[in-house]
Amino acid sequence: MKQTPKPPDFIIIGAQKGGTTSLYNYLIQHPQIAPATQKEIHYFDLNFDKTWEWYCSQFPQPPTAENLLTGEASPYYIFHPQVPQRIYDLCPKVKIIALLRNPVDRAISHYYYYIKIGYETLSLEEAIAAEPERLKGEIEKLLANPTYYSYEHQHHSYLTRGIYADQLPAWMKLFPKSQISIIKSEDLYSNPAKICNSVLEFLDLPPHQLKSYGKHNSSEYPPISDTVYDQLKAYFRSHNQRLAELCDRDFGWD
Repeated sequence: MKQTPKPPDFIIIGAQKGGTTSLYNYLIQHPQIAPATQKEIHYFDLNFDKTWEWYCSQFPQPPTAENLLTGEASPYYIFHPQVPQRIYDLCPKVKIIALLRNPVDRAISHYYYYIKIGYETLSLEEAIAAEPERLKGEIEKLLANPTYYSYEHQHHSYLTRGIYADQLPAWMKLFPKSQISIIKSEDLYSNPAKICNSVLEFLDLPPHQLKSYGKHNSSEYPPISDTVYDQLKAYFRSHNQRLAELCDRDFGWD
């Protein structure tokens, strides 16, 4: 008799440049967590034309991984408008982990990372100014066509990705509070052992201490002008206030 494929137990949905690689690498060192074939499987956003069986095959299956939890971390999930419903339809019991970083720092890190890997050629000021035109109509196309791929939406969304108050409601509407953990990225950076163990508790696993908590996928970038930084802070202020109300929590970014 063919065994039903087992879906992941947890998914780290983002945010991009928010510590997802570090957290995932800490978690998979727990003796009761088995890693996926890779950290970012991108099934629900970029590979949704593939089968459900293909997705499940990216995770260790029983009996190999009997009594072990498994999961993935694809940071575009939190931002792609089709993903919350797709995950809920196929994995209604999965536990969702969202890492939220100060959106100003997240945007700057995102920009300089894309300069480094060749996805951006404009200056920071130019890229920010160009974002509304680059993203114009892209969300509507993503919602209208399940197979549509938007390079601009995925890559040139420096500001928009940091408006978490626009992204989280779709998840909160579908999944109960008990299945969603929202973590401030700065807390992970400052106390990785504590945050990692809080996530393990969320996953109903015993605590686990690592020998070291190295930073993964972090990069250095040049300082930006106070003027631009203050402009970004002003841009996000009202959005951060909406997020605080949504989560009943002050993230302290302002």
